[in-house]
Amino acid sequence: MFILTSFRPARRAAFAVLAVWAAASCPAARAAADAGETDAEVVVQALSLLGVPYRWGGSDPRRGLDCSGLVRHVFKSAVALDLPRRAEQISRIGHRVARAELRSGDLLFFNTLGRPNSHVALYVGDGRFVHAPGRNGQVRVDGLEDRYWRDRFNGARRIELAAQETPVVASQVRIASAPPSLRLEDYPNGP
Repeated sequence: MFILTSFRPARRAAFAVLAVWAAASCPAARAAADAGETDAEVVVQALSLLGVPYRWGGSDPRRGLDCSGLVRHVFKSAVALDLPRRAEQISRIGHRVARAELRSGDLLFFNTLGRPNSHVALYVGDGRFVHAPGRNGQVRVDGLEDRYWRDRFNGARRIELAAQETPVVASQVRIASAPPSLRLEDYPNGP
């Protein structure tokens, strides 16, 4: 990378304008910027729901949310994406992400009921996630390294939205008959 301090001020300004134009013209740079913006919208929406009471089957923050209701509400509000109702169904959307490659907005799945992917949460960065834990709880932030969650972690998935011109309506995907490798990126124009 060039060091701008070696140029005169006018050349530095021209170079900066050129660099911004080149970055904006490059599809990969636009997609990365859009992805960061989308991730931020998802995280802000999730954090705005902290303190909402847990309600089994809940999908409305005014009445209470369960884990999948929280995730569905956040994605619907932040990026107009309808996700399936249950955590296990949501676990089939997007693509797998290694724990070391987690990014804000990724979905985390846990085994809390004796079966895989029975709980879903939203990663917010720095080893933390937002979720709606069980009865008598409320939407809160917990850490992936907390013993309870670390021992029950099943994996993570990422839903890429920035590269798509129109959002895919995931709830229209037929989960029951879908192949186990169903990914949103397989349907760039929707299912």
